[in-house]
Amino acid sequence: MARQQDSLGRDLARIALFAALIVVLGMVTVPIPGGVPITAQTLGVMLAGVVLGPRRAPLSVLLVLALAAVGLPVLAGGRGGLGVFAGPTAGYLVGWIAGVVVVGLIVRSGRFAWWRILLATVVGGILVVYLFGIPVQSLVLGVDLLPTAVSSLVFLPGDLLKAAAATALALALNRAYPRAFGDRVTPVSASPRAA
Repeated sequence: MARQQDSLGRDLARIALFAALIVVLGMVTVPIPGGVPITAQTLGVMLAGVVLGPRRAPLSVLLVLALAAVGLPVLAGGRGGLGVFAGPTAGYLVGWIAGVVVVGLIVRSGRFAWWRILLATVVGGILVVYLFGIPVQSLVLGVDLLPTAVSSLVFLPGDLLKAAAATALALALNRAYPRAFGDRVTPVSASPRAA
């Protein structure tokens, strides 16, 4: 019983830690036309998926979204309140939930390797989030889907850099402190054959 409580306490602490990381990374933003700012917040979402996995990572994202819903300024640029769930970023926020699940599933589908982490962050952290975000942005702004998708390409270089950064940070964390990932990720060995 004590072991279960310790495990639950560690899980809750990791979920809260990644929720805080997502919030902190959203404090620096670059506003652009179209209502969706450039921010490092998605880096936190990607890292949550890699480190926490498909079951715990959505809880960290849901915690951030719940805090936003009650009006706390936890989203990009210090935004919060129910209005953000009716704005142009609403689909991206929902996409974070699906995205972290996909990231976690891909990372845990085999040996912990740089290419699997990069694939997971690109597919789950970018593609899945865009699949939710672009249609909602198009609907909210009253702009056709294709022009909205094309205008969203401005985010792609930065998101690819965030995927690369998430990969590098996850590998470094796994080497330094593999327990952060729980017991579901095989640590990276020092040999070049690990990848």
